[in-house]
Amino acid sequence: MELLQLRYFLTLARCEHVTEAAGKLHVTQSSLSKTIQRLEDDLGAPLFDRLGRKLRLNEFGRTFLRRTEKALFELEQGKQEIADLSNPDHGTLQLAVTTASTLPGILREFRKNKPNVQFHVQMVTLEDMSILLHRGEIDFCLSSPPIQGDDIECQMLFQDPIVVAVPLGHRYADRSSITLEELKDEWFVGVTKGYGIRDLVDSKCQSVGFVPKYVYEGDEPARLTALVEAEIGIAFIPNTARNPQERIVYLRIEDQNLVREIALLSHKNRYISKAAIAFRSVVIDYFGAMCKPITE
Repeated sequence: MELLQLRYFLTLARCEHVTEAAGKLHVTQSSLSKTIQRLEDDLGAPLFDRLGRKLRLNEFGRTFLRRTEKALFELEQGKQEIADLSNPDHGTLQLAVTTASTLPGILREFRKNKPNVQFHVQMVTLEDMSILLHRGEIDFCLSSPPIQGDDIECQMLFQDPIVVAVPLGHRYADRSSITLEELKDEWFVGVTKGYGIRDLVDSKCQSVGFVPKYVYEGDEPARLTALVEAEIGIAFIPNTARNPQERIVYLRIEDQNLVREIALLSHKNRYISKAAIAFRSVVIDYFGAMCKPITE
């Protein structure tokens, strides 16, 4: 049994599609199929049920996949540990976020002391983040709401109030607060379903008797304030995502405990590099400073 066979099997098992898996592996479909066939011959059992061009993991495949994921995970952790020991001030941190509004400030603080560390950041839905977390493919997640699991380390960081952003010319722009019920006839701009803040505000609105009407849905939260300023619609915005440069009024929501909980998540068994430890410290200090009262 070869390491290459295991990597090919893992990719094909997750895709269950030869063409897609071959593309991800940058090999021909013929080469992939032959490698998987040799692996099945070595194991003495088929790993997939073949239905025409479609593949489905069978019972043998699902059992072997769990072992393969654990084996390749440990090898990857060993590789990262060696790299960290040989060059602790370099490397790449893998991050996934459902909340990006605080990320620029966090990265700015981190790079003051670790300028040579690079970042690969993915903006993902909660479902995709959960998959990445359980596979141990990322160093940290900044998530709202938190994700639970026996293999997940979860540290609560901050409770971020949700406010309503309206353009200066809006009929509510002269107010400082508003009730959810007053927004039932408004048009909204927001992120797509599956993002924590969207699911949270939709649920709250439904609890008071209406479903928000969205004129725009996207996967870039930072774009929402620009759309509000352009009078495309109003938006539910985390308090930490306020943009003072734009012509927007932010209204406090009355009579509703509408806040998003932000947590730092990691896989309990993933190797934590020196750079990752330093990043975690920066994140905790950053949100800790936000929680402290301002004194004269």
